[in-house]
Amino acid sequence: MGCAGLFSKAEETKGTTENTEITEEEKRRMPPKKIRVLIAKPGLDGHDRGAKVIARALRDAGMEVIYTGLRQTPEMIASAAVQEDVDVIGLSILSGAHNTLCPQLMALLRKKGMDDVTVLVGGIIPEADIPSLKKAGIAEIFLPGTSTLDIVSFIQKRHAQQV
Repeated sequence: MGCAGLFSKAEETKGTTENTEITEEEKRRMPPKKIRVLIAKPGLDGHDRGAKVIARALRDAGMEVIYTGLRQTPEMIASAAVQEDVDVIGLSILSGAHNTLCPQLMALLRKKGMDDVTVLVGGIIPEADIPSLKKAGIAEIFLPGTSTLDIVSFIQKRHAQQV
């Protein structure tokens, strides 16, 4: 007997199409898709405690978090964002290289067709640099002392607008 029954059944349905569309009721019963966030430490900065605190807060809020680790280049971050199909990229920058790294990352994301990804920056960012970072495409900058709840809320609201 073997697999004959399987093949004959497949032949019977050959050329027919099944309705594979998901109904509205099925969509309502499905769990919501988790927001996928990539947390990265670009540049030569070796201090990642803040990035890990944010990663934990986002996980606790129900988001899926991918942490890339220290000393990431913009190319590495953009590639990871594509591979992980993320909704949000959070950069932790304390080194002062934000004016170089952020525009490079934004250009790479545009080149890879990831214009819809929300990019956030946290760390030591002088107030005078914020307008140019936002002009480059950074959605928001979070300075030291920002509540993790404010960051979670921003991401949730931003994601709800994009869906």
